[in-house]
Amino acid sequence: MISISNEIPNLTFKEVSFSWPEKNYPVIDNCSFSINNKGLWMIIGKNGSGKSTLLKLIQGILKPNQGQIIRKAKIGTVFQNPDHQILMPNCRSELLLNINNELPRNQININIKNALNKVGLDGFDKRPIHTLSGGQKQRLIIASALVSNRNFILMDEPTALLDNKSQLNILKILKELTSNRSNPVTALWITHRMEELRFADGVAEMKDGNLSEWRKSSKFNFN
Repeated sequence: MISISNEIPNLTFKEVSFSWPEKNYPVIDNCSFSINNKGLWMIIGKNGSGKSTLLKLIQGILKPNQGQIIRKAKIGTVFQNPDHQILMPNCRSELLLNINNELPRNQININIKNALNKVGLDGFDKRPIHTLSGGQKQRLIIASALVSNRNFILMDEPTALLDNKSQLNILKILKELTSNRSNPVTALWITHRMEELRFADGVAEMKDGNLSEWRKSSKFNFN
């Protein structure tokens, strides 16, 4: 089985601000929030609201000018374009890049099979990457996060390049993974699509460099 810690990951921002050196205004402005429960959490916001900068701060690519970021999680990331992440010629070799090679060979095979099964790619281990659709490539990236034992997945507008059917498949997979009773992952999903919010356990709006309180999607109004 895929071994993911049962401890629920925690992400906390405490009064975090960030400004680019050439700008005289903050992109992220005194932002405070936390995610300390399992589930599918979504952040919605217009272009330029600070969503991408927020993700870079979470990943540690950027450092805040002030404030504190606490990460108690094994973080993986799924970008808009899976071709920017996939490096190997077939599904198995791609997952092997992300797995603990010190495991026994039999356990590696089991972990790869389980990861592919969890994202609806059962039997795809020998499939060449160039034969995959965009949605299947995104599912492979999610499988890579699972097989590398990540328990907190950042989803950076992962359906932006997908058709409606593939978009729905990705949403359903993430909902199932985050709702798993025995071994859940937590996901933070960045989007600008209102129709995706119905899958969320909590929604917040990014606006002017700050994040609103988490709300149920049914009670969220985006202005």
